[in-house]
Amino acid sequence: MFKFKFILTALILMFATSLSANAYTIGYADFQKVISEYTYARNAYKDIDNKLLELQQYAIDKDKQYKTIESPIQKKTFEQQIQKEFKTKEDRIYDLKVSKEKEIQTNILNASKAVAASKKLDVILDYGVVYAGGVDVTNDIIQYLNSNKK
Repeated sequence: MFKFKFILTALILMFATSLSANAYTIGYADFQKVISEYTYARNAYKDIDNKLLELQQYAIDKDKQYKTIESPIQKKTFEQQIQKEFKTKEDRIYDLKVSKEKEIQTNILNASKAVAASKKLDVILDYGVVYAGGVDVTNDIIQYLNSNKK
């Protein structure tokens, strides 16, 4: 009987040890804060905003020119020309925005992987899905991003 209890206790200990060995170490980050405090991202979004303001100013200037044209035929030609130019400028800004956002997301992903490796974390989740526990690595990711010039 003693031998059976000893073996049963040993099996329970081995099972408990194997469960704790397979436990994941979880980190979490506030990725909205990461984006807002990531210097490169802030500068990229400011650049895009400036280009949008330039586009608005372009539209205002062309509207003033349009009002000075007297001939309906010239107005129609001018309007068609400006619509093409506006669409081209708008497409360039959109393409720039998409490429910058993709680059920013890639940089954040790489920073998250690097921080996870350095902190020996198995996974990093968005802070909104973690109700309790885990390690907050938001500031570590921000520091990594801002120290590595992208």
